[in-house]
Amino acid sequence: MTIDTAWPSGLPIGDGWVETAETDDITFPYDGSLVARSPRGTRALAEQAVNEALAVAPAMAALPSHARRTALMRAHDALAANREEFERLLVLETGKPLVDCRVEVARTLVTLATAAEEVARLHGETVPLDLLPSGEGLVGFWTRRPIGVVVGITGFNYPLLLAAHKIAPAVAAGCPVIVKPAPATPLATLWLVHLIRSANALPPSAVQLVTGDVEVGRTLVEDRRIGAVSFTGSAAAGHTIARSAAPTKVLLELGSNAALVVAADADLEAAADAVVRGGYYASGQACIAVQRVLVEEPVRERFVSLLAERVKDVTVGDPRLPETRVAPLIDPAATDRVLEWIAASGGEAVVGGHRDGRAIAPTVLTGVGDGAAAWDEEIFGPVVCVRPVPDLDAAFAAVNNSRYGLHAAVFTRSLATAFAAIDRIEAGGVVVNDVPGFRADNMPYGGVKDSGIGREGPRFAIEELTVTRMAIIRPS
Repeated sequence: MTIDTAWPSGLPIGDGWVETAETDDITFPYDGSLVARSPRGTRALAEQAVNEALAVAPAMAALPSHARRTALMRAHDALAANREEFERLLVLETGKPLVDCRVEVARTLVTLATAAEEVARLHGETVPLDLLPSGEGLVGFWTRRPIGVVVGITGFNYPLLLAAHKIAPAVAAGCPVIVKPAPATPLATLWLVHLIRSANALPPSAVQLVTGDVEVGRTLVEDRRIGAVSFTGSAAAGHTIARSAAPTKVLLELGSNAALVVAADADLEAAADAVVRGGYYASGQACIAVQRVLVEEPVRERFVSLLAERVKDVTVGDPRLPETRVAPLIDPAATDRVLEWIAASGGEAVVGGHRDGRAIAPTVLTGVGDGAAAWDEEIFGPVVCVRPVPDLDAAFAAVNNSRYGLHAAVFTRSLATAFAAIDRIEAGGVVVNDVPGFRADNMPYGGVKDSGIGREGPRFAIEELTVTRMAIIRPS
């Protein structure tokens, strides 16, 4: 099932594409067949990319707004023209169901367009310096300037979208960017970088890509000449990157064990639908997929029954088919780990809990206590744990009793409960009457606690990737 790549061979480093001595096999998670061979980066190539980015940084910072906007819009239009091909490629390299890959491409288009629009809103303000007598007669204003070279490191689950959230804000801010995709899923990102470079609106070395292992990543993030590192992935990896990069600025969008609270007054059918929709999309390989469900005791039995009925109808199989909702995880090691967590959870599998071919059957667990990895940690698979709580106070306390805090949700008919959740839940986002996995790509997105620091969404990422420069002028 090998594909003909639509981008040059090698890696986009400097003004051209550099051939590599070795390649890595990219395989289709559904059946293990070869998709393509990806160029394997090295430490030396990472160093070369940093040097090239530093060399182009002054030109990139001086690039006029219209050129940065044009580059992003041309990339948007080129991606839109190849939309179906990108969807198919994402299915093959990630193994995600087609329905989720279609969403990923649609969201990438929004991200590129929104970043292009934000170029026009990158400005500063005047400051009244005469609040002190010594400031009388002074004129003050601040502007935003590029932070410098940006290193963007992405996860395997949404490779195209995550790369766009690194590249587009960096370009909009006037920063050269080096993106390092996950080793298992570099293909769509290589194509995206090719489209951006082919737009002929930026210096080619303003957007580069280096593949490779941990050593390549360490070479990028430990270089003190880097302005910022933006990483999406696991908490453990993010913590390591933060330590390695210090004192360079880091933006970390890390994992979670997203919770959904079902109040006694909730529309239970809508809540059950949401858990199925939000728990199993991308085969559960999403940082804000529903993992923990807290249900008020009076409606627990009815809710679990509704949920079980719906989960049994989730289609498992070939991710290339439009009806498939759950497919094999990224690799056999991930599958084995999730099954081990299920077995060690101490809970009962109301539905699923076993293999379905190379996939894991959509699973609902009850009776999983604190201390079990399936409850405490990010499972990153098609597994939902349901726990009864006596009241909403206990529900909110259980949501917060976690080292994570990315997104959470509550289902209720009460406006008072909705606002109580927004006020009391410790998370980067609280969703009322929808899935915690809802994300509009123009909103601020990020977590608290071990779910990360900083915010994505083009407007907010651009602010993170710029620094204020204060101008203080005595006219005479």
